[in-house]
Amino acid sequence: MELAYYSDYAVRLVNSEEPARGTDTLTTVEAVRDLFGVNASAARRATDADVTRFRSVRARLRAVFEAADQGDETLAVDLLNSLLLEFPVSPQISGHDYRDDDGRPLWHMHLADHPSNATAGYAAIAAMGLAFHLTEYGVDRLGLCQAPPCRNAYLDTSTNRSRRYCSDRCATRANVAAYRARKRLEADRSGSSGRTAESAQRTSASGER
Repeated sequence: MELAYYSDYAVRLVNSEEPARGTDTLTTVEAVRDLFGVNASAARRATDADVTRFRSVRARLRAVFEAADQGDETLAVDLLNSLLLEFPVSPQISGHDYRDDDGRPLWHMHLADHPSNATAGYAAIAAMGLAFHLTEYGVDRLGLCQAPPCRNAYLDTSTNRSRRYCSDRCATRANVAAYRARKRLEADRSGSSGRTAESAQRTSASGER
């Protein structure tokens, strides 16, 4: 499993809340467990106490994305380093689930955590995955959706660093809004030009008299 995979943990957690819309799905232990995805064994460690702890980590991870979105690389790195120090992981070589044509393990890096609670385990993996993504691809690859009021986090994996939206849905919504704004501007300009031409005609007619 590539380490970049773990950066999705950070995105999933950050996007469990949409502050601009006033929505928050992280309200129960079941919601916490759902964030782990296929990592069922880690999810089973979650308790009601993890709901509050997860929200605290979520705020700190969002701050990393916000700093990156604002172009403050140093702040983004400092915030992420503080998480890495607080929630360490143990990288290990693993060969489970992956085999070559001869049946031999396909060795890959795996992040093993030894946490005291589910939040510590999740935070360690999310922070390490995000750190790997930042150092491998650049801080400008961490973004917040530009389609208001969304502001969901995303990881830009485009070849030309052009991603601005968290999903196709938000991209379409933003494009439609931009199209309508252009049409309104064109209509306003057309109306203004028409009124100017009409005024000029009246002025000319008055002068002829």
